[in-house]
Amino acid sequence: MNGAESLIRTLVAGGVDICFTNPGTSEIHIVAALDRISEMRCVLGLFEGVVTGAADGYARMSEKPACTLLHLGPGLGNGLANLHNASRAQVPVINLVGQHATHHLQYDTPLTSDVEGIARPYSKWLRTSRSASELGHDAAAAIVAARTAPGQIATLIIPADVAWNEGGSIAAVPGLSKPPLPEPRSIERTAAMLRSGRRTAILLNGDCLYRKGLLTAGRIASATGAKLLAPYPITRLQRGAGLPPVERVQYVLEPAVEQFKEFRQLILVGARPPVAYFAYPGKSSVCTSPECEIHTLASPGEDYIGALDALASALSIRSEQLNGEKAERPPMPSGEITLPGLAASVGALLPENTIVVDESMTSGRGLMAATRGAPPHEWLGNTGGSIGIALPLAVGAAVACPERPVLCLTADGSAMYTAQALWTMAREALNVTTVVFANHDYAVLRREFSYLGVGNPGARASSMFDIGNPKLDWTHLARGMGVPATRVNSLDEFGKALRSGLEGEGPTLIEVPL
Repeated sequence: MNGAESLIRTLVAGGVDICFTNPGTSEIHIVAALDRISEMRCVLGLFEGVVTGAADGYARMSEKPACTLLHLGPGLGNGLANLHNASRAQVPVINLVGQHATHHLQYDTPLTSDVEGIARPYSKWLRTSRSASELGHDAAAAIVAARTAPGQIATLIIPADVAWNEGGSIAAVPGLSKPPLPEPRSIERTAAMLRSGRRTAILLNGDCLYRKGLLTAGRIASATGAKLLAPYPITRLQRGAGLPPVERVQYVLEPAVEQFKEFRQLILVGARPPVAYFAYPGKSSVCTSPECEIHTLASPGEDYIGALDALASALSIRSEQLNGEKAERPPMPSGEITLPGLAASVGALLPENTIVVDESMTSGRGLMAATRGAPPHEWLGNTGGSIGIALPLAVGAAVACPERPVLCLTADGSAMYTAQALWTMAREALNVTTVVFANHDYAVLRREFSYLGVGNPGARASSMFDIGNPKLDWTHLARGMGVPATRVNSLDEFGKALRSGLEGEGPTLIEVPL
């Protein structure tokens, strides 16, 4: 077999069976191998940022890597923004990136670039394959690297002649080592902190925000009076009725400082200490008070759930000790569109087991409060702050969980970065209901302008935040890419459209003018 076939067959044998792809000439032999090997599902994206964002969404929900197929350095470069988000999410992704044939590089043709240099900032593991005989082994090593806890990006660069040459073979994937438990003294210190009676918060991240770890954390909180928090940049959070309440860290600095001011102890489980996204003149970047003692129970890459289990054992906590969210929904609103009304509508209608993908920073700030008592569901957020992730993330989540409804909440400005994802939703008949909050503005930037103390924006500055001249028409954009769409003008219309989308089976889009 040639190198390309050994690559794909090794990936499939190692449990990697989804490829989000946007290939070019240098990857044609890999495309031919994908054509022959039906066990690998291929999902085409019309822009590399869709491809990388979809791989992120798939990894978050399946807890295993997808692979991407990208064209040389420029194709990889187009996908970097959402690779930044995936790296911050700490999820497993394997990038397959083409390179010119080794003998062709000397000619410095127009698409020649430093592919390794482009890949390095977001690749914890990086390798350029040197021969067809090594390519299968390189693929196996990439799987191990991507799946190393807590999850990371592995990039394998494949020269065209390495793909087309004969001599390839399928390589076995070595067993993965389990993430280690924290040192016993870390668990003992944490237990002592929780016994002290001082006001304590536990900031959770990674898989301890999934049901098993969350229930253990909830029992610890119920027994000790500690408060459970999740970072603002949520990778994946299971929440809703019956599950322990977890409060999201505030995005804006002052509310975050207010949120943390009562705590004299902060315990970190796979999380970093909370800080502001940006620096502001004359203001501290730290959210916790100077009197707050911060202790790391489990560092990234350690066994978070095992650490919580060990902590619960050290505290002699019984399994029945748990205070979960009450099952309650807001009443269904009606009348003119308001942000509280939109949030209440989502809370009133959200079905059990829905995957909510949220990139509605300005318009969606009331959504989590309105849905806390809804039936159990999951929440995915923008982990790296690079906007344009919601639509691709929804694609990946829907591919990973085809039996579950996906609700994608996005803004018009951020959605325009990766609007091509709508085409992939239509092509794959994905069960995604997309809500576009259309305020025709980069509203968060307008707020940041005033927040930085430089006064009110003048006409030239305001024009850089204005995306309403001309106004984007999301119903036409969506229909042009094969997604049925409607524009609503009241909360009654929104509720009807949202219910229809969530009960349907294919993609749909709702534009909400604000």
